[in-house]
This record gives sequence, structure tokens and C-alpha cells, in this order.
Amino acid sequence: MTAQTPAPVERSVVGRCGWATSAPEYVRYHDEEWGVPLHGDDALFERLTLEAFQSGLSWITILRKRPAFRAAFAGFSIPAVAAFTDDDVERLMADAAIVRNRAKVTAALRNARAALDLPEGLSALLWSFAPPPGRPRPETLADVPATSPESVALAKELKRRGFSFVGPTTSYALMQATGMVDDHVATCFRAGVTYPD
Repeated sequence: MTAQTPAPVERSVVGRCGWATSAPEYVRYHDEEWGVPLHGDDALFERLTLEAFQSGLSWITILRKRPAFRAAFAGFSIPAVAAFTDDDVERLMADAAIVRNRAKVTAALRNARAALDLPEGLSALLWSFAPPPGRPRPETLADVPATSPESVALAKELKRRGFSFVGPTTSYALMQATGMVDDHVATCFRAGVTYPD
């Protein structure tokens, strides 16, 4: 299942979260994807993997390389990535179109295998940590937290289940990106947009 894209908005004069204005890729990602509820094991595995690869880098780097990541990681099919071998690790390490970090590459394979072992599925596990609605909306970017009690608990549970590169900050970024929390600032045109279940 893919995210539901919001209706097009007149973008000539519109308020956005401050981080989303420095590059066309950021504008598109913010307006159409960031914060939209996303479900489905493979779709969430992709986002979890990309958030882990982003650690220590700019998100724009990952956005620009996302098509190459999708090609290199078999469309982020959990069973396909779980079946990757040492030869695949070497193939990925030789692929200049993606981020070549051995620890992150091997973590992606480990995480795919861990996801396969989840009786409830990855999507159900991740969404079980979404906070209840009604939390205060951030007024400014300075009010947006880097972690939350839920992201700390999620990171702990993922690690317990065999995942790696899933600390509280990465977990919170995943929650923001996939609509588990809505951190669009109060002046953003996307603030408070609702989506059908």
C-alpha cells in the first residue's frame, strides 16, 4: 500500500515548514509525502532503511539517491532483501549510486530478516507505537522534538527484535515521515490535514 497524496495546493504563496524550502526535492517531498500516513510492510521497510542510511547525512542526499536505492534493494521487498548474500553486500558496496556504508548495508539485510520474523508484520508493529492524536502542534521548527517517549520505546523494541541502526532519533524521523506523528508547524499549509483510514 502506498501513501495517499494530498490534493494539489496552489503553491505560489503558501506557508511550509522551514526545512522544506531549500530545494525542489524538499518541496515535493514535504508537500506530497512527509507526514502522510503510510502502511504496508515493504513500504515501511523502505522508509526505515532510508532513515537508517540518512544517519549522519543530509536527507536531500537520500532523496536524490532514492531511485538508485530502490533498484539496488529490489524495490525494498522484504523477502528479496532478506535473501541477499555476501555477494549482494559486495555488489551494493560497489554501487556508487547509493550510499556505500558497509554497516548500513548489512543492517538493511539484518533488518529485512528481522522483519520477516515479525508475526504481526512490520507495519502493525511500527504503528502500534504511534502516539494517540491530540498532541500539541509545534509552533516553530524549534518546537519539533528529535525524539519522543514513543520513539524511544519503538527503538528499544526494534532492537529487541533484532533490528539495528534504529535509535530513538531515527525512529522518530520515521514516525514523522510516515504520518505516525504530525509535526508540520502551525503556519504550514499541511498542518492538521486529515486522511481517510
